[in-house]
Amino acid sequence: MDGKPITERELFIRIRARLKAAVGEDVFNSWFARLDLEEIVDDLAHLSVPTRFLCSWIQSNYAEKILDAFKAEFADVARLHFTVRINGQARPRLAPLPESAAEPQAGTSPPTSRPARESVAAPPRADALSGGALDPKMTFDSFVAGAPNEIALGVARQVAHAALNNTVSFNPVYIHSTVGLGKSHLLNAIAWAAGAGDASRSIVYLTADHFMYHFITAVQRQSALAFKEWLRRVDLLLIDDMQFLQGKSATEFGHTLGTLLTGAKQVVVAGDSPPRDLDMLDERVRSRLSGGLVVPITGFDLDLRRAIVTRRAEQASTRFAGVHFPPAVIDYISRVVISHGRDLDGAVNRLVAANQLTHEPITVALAERTLADLVRSREAKRIRIEDILRIVSRHYKVPRNDLLSSRRSRDVVRPRQIAMYLAKSLTSRSLPEIGRRFGGRDHTTVLHSVRKVEQLMKDDGDLAQEIELLKRMLEE
Repeated sequence: MDGKPITERELFIRIRARLKAAVGEDVFNSWFARLDLEEIVDDLAHLSVPTRFLCSWIQSNYAEKILDAFKAEFADVARLHFTVRINGQARPRLAPLPESAAEPQAGTSPPTSRPARESVAAPPRADALSGGALDPKMTFDSFVAGAPNEIALGVARQVAHAALNNTVSFNPVYIHSTVGLGKSHLLNAIAWAAGAGDASRSIVYLTADHFMYHFITAVQRQSALAFKEWLRRVDLLLIDDMQFLQGKSATEFGHTLGTLLTGAKQVVVAGDSPPRDLDMLDERVRSRLSGGLVVPITGFDLDLRRAIVTRRAEQASTRFAGVHFPPAVIDYISRVVISHGRDLDGAVNRLVAANQLTHEPITVALAERTLADLVRSREAKRIRIEDILRIVSRHYKVPRNDLLSSRRSRDVVRPRQIAMYLAKSLTSRSLPEIGRRFGGRDHTTVLHSVRKVEQLMKDDGDLAQEIELLKRMLEE
């Protein structure tokens, strides 16, 4: 080599080539094609992917291979951190590049031991520590109201109005529902209505992933105290996807929540289950959340689905020439796409794309062809670990707390192993996540349980049938 440092972009091209050679082109295209290198800070490589499932799968199955590829090209990297890109961006970054460091001074040469960082514009002030990017499309005006979400919407509006006037309402607020029913939309809408565009207001929106990322990075940089002080000075804190908060970050959230509530600062949290089911949180934190205003959003009924499709169709008609959704098509989408709001948006977008690309009128026949997989997906129920614990506990007559405990008696161990096997088989949770949900166990314990049950099913036909019965019970 000529001693000229390679850029991080060039380094990652080499690493991708190593990964493709190691896993084969098919596997590479399936799992690594959308993997990006965001930055390298000290010995930590920050990587991002577009979906939470992809992030979990890569961490669980390929983290070691990726780290090996990094070490082969750049020995300084000893750790990896994965995040999910929000609106195409991975935030927060570990270390925004100071302008003075973007290029070497005249007459000097950059160090050859590290990849040269390419010149990057400094992020605006609001992004330095404000966490996830807000979506400008998620406002109260674009939120479609109906019976399943009208209480949550009313509470969100009141919280935003109070925050705009520097007061507090219903503190803390906890909104919960299954995926795609509007929790993130409401949190974004609260932020915008409370004055997110006003630099004088301290409004922080963070996903649980970003909260953990901030905290872990602060600890690694020995600036945890500054991070805590910054977070506790906010006027409005919004935390999304609370179910993904784990480990010491969950403890830190508990401390932050207590401090903010004591100081009469507004906190709004969203998760996929009620506070009592957030096993990773301390009992006192769950109690604090439960002691606030807990607001569920229930599954969308036909009227709300029709209202959403009608609104999206009207928006599409104003944006694209020749797009028209007949009432029969709106009715068809509303009846057959019943999973969640994002699929309703996706259904409208697909039909618009089909119309624009083929110039075929939007009809029920076109909808049947274009939305076939969405219609099939309505039969697939989203299974949670909490559902598995409940069904296994009831089937084997073992208390749920025993399944999460350290008890080693056979009447507890076998149902616990089966529950872990079902969690791995029927959910997208990673082994470490499953271990945490089962009383803080190591991922190797989960892997041992999964392999044990798989072997037992091969050797014992009755057990195999029993587990199939449990799967059917969970999928009903």
